[in-house]
Amino acid sequence: MSPSPEIREATGEDWPLWRELRLRALGESPGAFGSTYERELAFTEAAWRGRLDGVAGPAVLATIGSRTVGMGAGFRDLPGWLHVVAMWTEPELRGAGVGTAVLAWLADWADRNQLRLHLDVAQSNPRARQVYERAGFVATGEIRPLRDGAAEQVERLVLARSRR
Repeated sequence: MSPSPEIREATGEDWPLWRELRLRALGESPGAFGSTYERELAFTEAAWRGRLDGVAGPAVLATIGSRTVGMGAGFRDLPGWLHVVAMWTEPELRGAGVGTAVLAWLADWADRNQLRLHLDVAQSNPRARQVYERAGFVATGEIRPLRDGAAEQVERLVLARSRR
């Protein structure tokens, strides 16, 4: 059994690590994200730092020992809501609690800021959906394309309960 991951908020100084992990995530699981590897490969350092400035919401890194093994973020998109994005765990550690720990950290942050959580999950990704449902997310029935022009569909899930 793997040790529990440690979760910490990323800052602008973490941009090279965030970039490396995010590009790896987009390459490994292209159907899971609303963005693409090609789009984000072109981002400048300023763009990466801007994603980690904390203004729109938090970004977190999950580590086990000295190894960064997962990530997640949230941004305020609707009044009263934090949209969970960029969730990814190293493939060999899926099922080891990394995603659950990231979600718990984001839920605590949202509670402290009086926000509710929601996210989109690809219909072709039942494993991710199980992680979200175990964390208390429920389906809304709202379905849309993953991104413009994509055949892949995502469903919006909301955290059913406040952790307050």
